[in-house]
Amino acid sequence: MIVDGKTIAEDIYAGLAPRFSALNRQVKLGIVVVGENSVIASFVKIKERSALRLGIEMVRKDLPESASEAEIISAIHALNEKADAVIVQLPLPKGISTNNVLSAVPNNMDVDALNPDVSEEKRFVHAPVALAAVEILERSQVEIKGARAVIVGAGRLVGAPSAWLLKKLGANVSVFSLEEGSIDDLKDADIIVSGAGTPGFIKPAHIKEGVALIDGGTSELNKRIAGDADPACAEKASVFTPVPGGVGPVAVAMIFRNLLNLLEHRSNVLTM
Repeated sequence: MIVDGKTIAEDIYAGLAPRFSALNRQVKLGIVVVGENSVIASFVKIKERSALRLGIEMVRKDLPESASEAEIISAIHALNEKADAVIVQLPLPKGISTNNVLSAVPNNMDVDALNPDVSEEKRFVHAPVALAAVEILERSQVEIKGARAVIVGAGRLVGAPSAWLLKKLGANVSVFSLEEGSIDDLKDADIIVSGAGTPGFIKPAHIKEGVALIDGGTSELNKRIAGDADPACAEKASVFTPVPGGVGPVAVAMIFRNLLNLLEHRSNVLTM
């Protein structure tokens, strides 16, 4: 089954829209964008379109590629005062400490769940791509508990949070990287979640028949977005997410589900 991420995302938005409307106020989502990059611009536009359809105001702060770390953090602090939650669009320019910048987003405003000073156990929400992977698996009726799950890559956006979340849901999780281990580790996996950012390196020969293959890797190849898995893997997998159009739209929808969850959490804290 080739997953249609756009259809899943549409269903999620349909459920979120009345809940945002019920808040009876203007919700604001801040976003910091540093520099000009066509791929980043494309991702930001998708988030802006999703916000618009849900009646959410995007409060955008654009900074030049030459912006200092202090200037970026200052922009985040300013958005912390204006918005209900804040996104820092990654990647940041070279020479900027991503950890220092992400640390400026408070846990209760961190829709991307990227503040490195907060452990997974203490986050109010979790990484959108990891949540998207689980959403797709559950909608595809893939049994997570007891499954052998192999995570490709241990990055902050896909690998690390996916490993934590699947383990929490009862999967037997191992992490494989291109630098360590063997790609043969993939052959016995019931579930693969990949976020290596290496176009097409997972081939049909590397996976078993019937695997659920969630491709969260995105990179640019010949001026197009490509995933980690060769599209031919779809013929062997029971569940396959294409790139683009698979995990991506669902992950964006999860940003807005996280936003709603953060708002509801803050509301519950205030009424206690």
